[in-house]
Amino acid sequence: MRIAAGVLALGAAWLAVAASAAEVQAPSFGGLGLEDNGKPLNIEADQGIEWEQQYRVYIARGNVKATRGDDTIYADTLYAYYRPTGSRAAPASVGGERSKTSDSTPLADGSTEVFRVEAEGNVRLATPTQTAYGDHAVYDIDQALLVLTGKDLRLVTPRDTVTARDSLEWWDRKQLGVARGDAVAVRETKRIRGDVLTATVEKSPNQASHIGRIDADGNVVVASADQIARGDVGVYNVDTGIATLSGHVTLTRGESELRGQYAVVDLNRNIGHLLSAPPSAKLIGPHPPRVEGLLVPRPRQGAAAQ
Repeated sequence: MRIAAGVLALGAAWLAVAASAAEVQAPSFGGLGLEDNGKPLNIEADQGIEWEQQYRVYIARGNVKATRGDDTIYADTLYAYYRPTGSRAAPASVGGERSKTSDSTPLADGSTEVFRVEAEGNVRLATPTQTAYGDHAVYDIDQALLVLTGKDLRLVTPRDTVTARDSLEWWDRKQLGVARGDAVAVRETKRIRGDVLTATVEKSPNQASHIGRIDADGNVVVASADQIARGDVGVYNVDTGIATLSGHVTLTRGESELRGQYAVVDLNRNIGHLLSAPPSAKLIGPHPPRVEGLLVPRPRQGAAAQ
């Protein structure tokens, strides 16, 4: 059943429902490339859309598809919570439980705004350049924060794939993407892993937004075609292909391994530079830390195994 209705926003896509004289304000969400561009919105929901005035919520149910231009969100169910314009009331839903509001009717002038949207079940956020997957999505409009959770969390672009165990977040005002829990970002033969990955998006005049830097924290692994670097924390410059790691650093190539406290790895040229400490560190004592290594020569092709 196709339903054309007013405006209701889900952080990284758009769902709209207009009820009576209610006027819903939908914010832009540029993080995933989805913005309020003035284009008409089409909504499809197998089981229709409900307006529960006592809970101040709109609900679209059943194989929901909301499309504006080239951007689409898919989910089993979508919830949009609204309030009188200017109010900063707490969300009416936490963990799927809804409570009645003391004032369940719109204001006389119909001035309301959506402040929180949730999507449940088989969530997919799709744009022409990227698609995000999860089981549950929450968009806090006041914070301009989108959080995806569930199994098989992924963000896929033509060149990159980001996965995480616990959550994928987008902080629109800060232009930050955060992947939590065994997070991995992959581009071609390059891979960076950490307990938490934080990507900073850069916007240049007349150019598309792109990730300029990835900060990795906890059990960091940076891998290229034949080299693996590990450390406690790391920073990867996407434009230059250079990663810096610090804290219990190891560089491994084949069976050879170098150990230190700081490394600079050029993933484009597959070159690693290991130091005993960061260049800015002040070393104390007569015996500063040293770099250690075990170098194992590679066997020559055709050589007989020993």
